[in-house]
Amino acid sequence: MPTTSPAMPGLDLSAPLNANYALNADTSLDRAKVEELRIGVVTFPGTLDDRDALRAVRLTGATAVPLWHADDSLADVDAVILPGGFSYGDYLRCGAIARFAPVMDAIVDAANGGMPVLGICNGFQVLCESHLLPGALVRNDHQHFICRDQQLRVENTDTAFTCRFEAGQIITIPLKNGEGQYVADEATITGLEESGRVVFRYHGFNPNGSINDIAGITNERGNVVGLMPHPEHAVEAGFGPDGPLGPRSGTDGAFFFTSVIATLLSS
Repeated sequence: MPTTSPAMPGLDLSAPLNANYALNADTSLDRAKVEELRIGVVTFPGTLDDRDALRAVRLTGATAVPLWHADDSLADVDAVILPGGFSYGDYLRCGAIARFAPVMDAIVDAANGGMPVLGICNGFQVLCESHLLPGALVRNDHQHFICRDQQLRVENTDTAFTCRFEAGQIITIPLKNGEGQYVADEATITGLEESGRVVFRYHGFNPNGSINDIAGITNERGNVVGLMPHPEHAVEAGFGPDGPLGPRSGTDGAFFFTSVIATLLSS
């Protein structure tokens, strides 16, 4: 089994980008310091959205670092993203096998030490299976896969990935899942609510039956965040959801990535 990240055909992480596409890129951040940051994106067998996450990182100006599921180290990254997809075919349960991938041992240790970790969709499921976040994601209450642009309400801006948002802000992020219903026992839900660890709620429509409209949560420290919608699909005008500037102009997802940049620079 390979111990280093394999080449990703068609993905040139050194190719120049048109920075104008990142409408929400934060120009107040020190560009030179941003370029020194390294943010890793993990690829499991069955991952779908690793390239999108890598591109989102690049649009911030930071260095995007591909990480392979069989890696036993994190290649000196400053933060990690677990992207969406169907890791290991979603056999047993979504994220249940990925939790035992060698790279997850390093991620769990790093997260417990304070490293920012973002789990998106399947990545959120992996974080729950790894017990970095409580609860579980189960089959949507309507028993169907759903794909739509989803409004969210920002509940917590004190995490590594939400500090550039405003509390109560309504954002639009693409959603696509079949097992996105967040569930937990009553004590866990009470604890999340009372401690302010619900980070996002579905706004206007609950697409999967999640308890209390929960779309994303964080750990007590605020460095680990998981959510079902896909912010990496809303970072470039022309490719995201419809927004105030017209069709496909929405770039609300960019704030997730500039937030972690700002967090790392302030630490």
